Amino acid sequence: MCIDGPQFSTRAESLVYRSWKVDVIGMTNLQEAKLAREAEICYATIALVTDYDCWREGDDSLSIEMIIATLNKNTRNVQQVIREVVPAIAAEKRSCGCPASLHNAIITGRI
Repeated sequence: MCIDGPQFSTRAESLVYRSWKVDVIGMTNLQEAKLAREAEICYATIALVTDYDCWREGDDSLSIEMIIATLNKNTRNVQQVIREVVPAIAAEKRSCGCPASLHNAIITGRI
């Protein structure tokens, strides 16, 4: 199960999510995925961990500075991934169903 952000949780909220067996509390990208499908383009997500929230027992010292430092490190890592992966993907012939995802779409007529 995933709980979508985009705000950080309080410790109390995080403990509730943990009691619900939530594995990930993340920022949503549902809108982007839906738009990509409607545009018949391929879409992938790169998810980045910023902190362990309440899942790391005994770690009460999480600060915004620590999160920002992790965000900056994640940004550098993602930039490297994009530099390496995008050219490789672009060189491949598309064999997925994305270009035809609207083939059987239902569109209602105008009134």
